[in-house]
Amino acid sequence: MELTVGQLAQQIGAELVGDGSGRIRAVGAVESAGESTITFVKDSRHVAGLKKSRAGAVIVGRRIEDLIKPQLIVEDVNAALIEVLNIFAPRLRPVPEGIDPTAKVARGAKIAKSTAIGLGAVIDDKVEIGENSVIGSGCKIGENSKLGKNCRLDSNVVVYHNCAIGDNVVIQANTTIGSVGFGYSFIDGAHRLIPHNGGVVIEDFVEIGANCCVDRAKFGNTVIGAGTKIDNLVQIAHNVVIGKCCLIAGQVGIAGSCKLGDGVVLGGQVGVSDNIEIGDGAMIAAQSGVTHSVGAGEQLAGSPATTKRDVLKTVTLMRRLPKMAERLQRLSERIERLEAAKDNKR
Repeated sequence: MELTVGQLAQQIGAELVGDGSGRIRAVGAVESAGESTITFVKDSRHVAGLKKSRAGAVIVGRRIEDLIKPQLIVEDVNAALIEVLNIFAPRLRPVPEGIDPTAKVARGAKIAKSTAIGLGAVIDDKVEIGENSVIGSGCKIGENSKLGKNCRLDSNVVVYHNCAIGDNVVIQANTTIGSVGFGYSFIDGAHRLIPHNGGVVIEDFVEIGANCCVDRAKFGNTVIGAGTKIDNLVQIAHNVVIGKCCLIAGQVGIAGSCKLGDGVVLGGQVGVSDNIEIGDGAMIAAQSGVTHSVGAGEQLAGSPATTKRDVLKTVTLMRRLPKMAERLQRLSERIERLEAAKDNKR
């Protein structure tokens, strides 16, 4: 793919300042961009680096004075960047519609004609798959599970029985949906698995990264709300209910029966104890341990998680500990000398 700067500006609805004849073949960072690369700047911190950059053009939110490079001025730099990245995305061979001869599809499955089922996939009885969905190589979809239209399951995704996946859902490679939850009772000297007879419901426009696990419910359903985005290596336990448009970063672990409201953000490696409720719009910083329920809009950090203000106080005190320890040592030595002098006078 190659476009002139002017053509690219027209495609993304940008105001062009400067020469539009240069040719763009890729998108890159300010530091590494070459003459045929377009870059972007979202704030003033990177303007100095931009003036040294070899980039052929730049996407900006407002005009940068004294910049020789062509500028594509847009209302939302992030939105424009997404458009440009899609324009220059690698052009891979489209997945052919239909069922690969090596796939095994049960007679009772209902597969839309426009669906693509890849090499070695296994589709069990009473599965339903909607129009324009793509099932990658090595996928397994269990009995009675349903997928909507325009879904994409990458290679080796496993969807167990009795799971419901909505429209426009993306699940990346090696993720498992509907596995048995981690629930045991200690009976007669042994841990006995509690049956998990519920299912999993994944609503529309959810995206789930690679190597994630979403456990099925004991009863009812584990639910992931519409528009939620989940990073790689995330564990979601049985009967968890996640609201709409949440963001869950890598290596998060959410224990059983937790409830997350709409728009919740969990940073990387956050751990959430069982039966916790997190209100709408709450934000939990990376590596936090959530051990109590969180109100709507709260921002927590640390382990156990507490308010950002308390965490900053604690960090400030911890940084002062070395000097405080030195002072305490000097005071201890002074007291010992005073006590020794007092003993000598007796």
